[in-house]
Amino acid sequence: MQGKLLLPAYYMPPISYFQAIVQQPDEIVIDQSEHYPKQTYRTRTRIGTANGILELFVPILHGRKTHIPMKDVKISDDHPWQRLHWQSIQTAYRSSAYFEYYEDDLNYFYENKFEYLVDYNAQQVKLFLKMLKIKREVSFSETFEPYNTEEIDYRRGIHPKQVLDIDSIKPYHQVFEDRQGFIPNLSILDLLCNQGPQSKNFL
Repeated sequence: MQGKLLLPAYYMPPISYFQAIVQQPDEIVIDQSEHYPKQTYRTRTRIGTANGILELFVPILHGRKTHIPMKDVKISDDHPWQRLHWQSIQTAYRSSAYFEYYEDDLNYFYENKFEYLVDYNAQQVKLFLKMLKIKREVSFSETFEPYNTEEIDYRRGIHPKQVLDIDSIKPYHQVFEDRQGFIPNLSILDLLCNQGPQSKNFL
């Protein structure tokens, strides 16, 4: 694999995920064969609300297997998480400048059922690339790529516990900035709802 950018399939990925894509103009390869790791952006996202950061979690089915490939991780529908997520997103961004432009496309992910987490997340990644007007091929890995790969690998580099260099982050207007101050590296949804067509320039 030469000239590939290895990425995990994240749920409504953070802004840093798409900054990595813009900075590395290579074909995007989503690793669907990696062992599913807990407590990552694969099942969570962060949005900005009147009360600060709200984390949204996609529930998954937990089997007895401790090392399960990402492509085999199934979404649990034991409770109405999609409805709750959509209500939270609407509450957070309804008053933003551009939410209405993206609303119908986003609503698709909360009105339709998905069996596998990787499919759900990957379709979102493709949608956000389209919204950002980033033309990039996206494919899936056939086998697991070792972490010492020579490819450009962000599977471990973008993490909820990642320490950010705040001074290097370019701020933009956020809906609740007057109450919470600027909150960096939220979901790409936050940037799109607040900056719309200018989002790519921010990246």
